[in-house]
Amino acid sequence: MQFHSLCLAAFFVAVAPTGSVASDPVTTGEYVITQSWSQETAFQRPYYVHVPEHAGKNRLPVFIFLHGNGGHAREAIRGFSRHRKTIASQYITVFPQGYRESWNIVAERSKADDCEFIEAIVGKLAKADNVDPKNFTIMGSSNGSALVNQLMIESDLSHVRNYISAVSPLNVMQYDGKDFKAKGDDNNYTVAATPVRGKRLMNISGLKDDLVPYMGGPSRAIPGKDGKLTFVAAEESTFVLARHMGHEGKRITEPSLISGNLEVFSYLDGDVIHYKVQHEGHGAERGIPEQALLDFLKGNHADRKK
Repeated sequence: MQFHSLCLAAFFVAVAPTGSVASDPVTTGEYVITQSWSQETAFQRPYYVHVPEHAGKNRLPVFIFLHGNGGHAREAIRGFSRHRKTIASQYITVFPQGYRESWNIVAERSKADDCEFIEAIVGKLAKADNVDPKNFTIMGSSNGSALVNQLMIESDLSHVRNYISAVSPLNVMQYDGKDFKAKGDDNNYTVAATPVRGKRLMNISGLKDDLVPYMGGPSRAIPGKDGKLTFVAAEESTFVLARHMGHEGKRITEPSLISGNLEVFSYLDGDVIHYKVQHEGHGAERGIPEQALLDFLKGNHADRKK
C-alpha cells in the first residue's frame, strides 16, 4: 500500500537519546534499537513515533504499523497521516523500519531477529508514562503482516491486545496443518509453538490477490525455502486461529455480515475476524474503511447480517 503525508516533518524533530529515563513520556521523533546479527554488528535500527497533539498527560493506546516488502517506514507515516486520521489522532502511532526494506520471514533479504526488534520497541514504549501498557496493536501489510503472524505465534507480548494482518494469512511454514511453528535461528520452522491465547485477531485479504492467493497455494513471486512460498487459504487461516483462541464450532462458510465490497467472517463475538475484500487484490487493505478498524480496536462487534 502506498502512503502520502500531511505532517511528515513532525516525525523528524528529534532523535531520542539512548539513555532516556524509562518512565519519561515518549515524544514524537526518531528512535533506535541496536542489534547485531549475521549481516550487521551494532546496527542502529530506526523506528518513528508520532504522539497526537493535545494528548496531555493521558495514557494513550499504541498502534504499530509494519510496512510491506520494499516499503519504508517514512512512506507508511505519510499514508497513515492521510488515510487513518482518526487513529493517528487517538493513538500513539509507531513505524519501525525493516532491514533492507524487508522483514525476516522464511527467505527474505533481512536475516535480522525482527521479532526481537519489535519486542524491544514494545518493551520500551510500555514503560513510558503517557502509554497505556495494556493496549498495543500491531498491524502489518504483506511481508509486514507475515511478521505480525510470527509475533502472534511465538512472542509472549502481554502488552499487545490486537494483531491485524493485511494481505498475508498464515503461510505453511508458520502453520503446517497441525501445529503452529516457531521460525528458529535457521528459518526452518521445525519447532511447534503455542500462541498466547486471549489475543484479538483481524485478517484482511483480497479475493483477487495474485501474489498471496486467497484460496491458498504457492505465491507467484514470494520466495520460499525451496521454490515459492505457499500460503494457507485466508478463511482457513482465520478459522485455525479462532479455534486456537477458543472457538468450538465449525468453520464459518457464510459471511456474518456483507457490506458493499466486504464480506465479514466473525468468530468469538468479533475478537477473531476476517475481511474478504471482493474486488481487490494485494492492495486489499485499501478496501477497509477506517471505521471498521476503529470498531475492531474498540471491541465493537461486526457480526450482524445486512
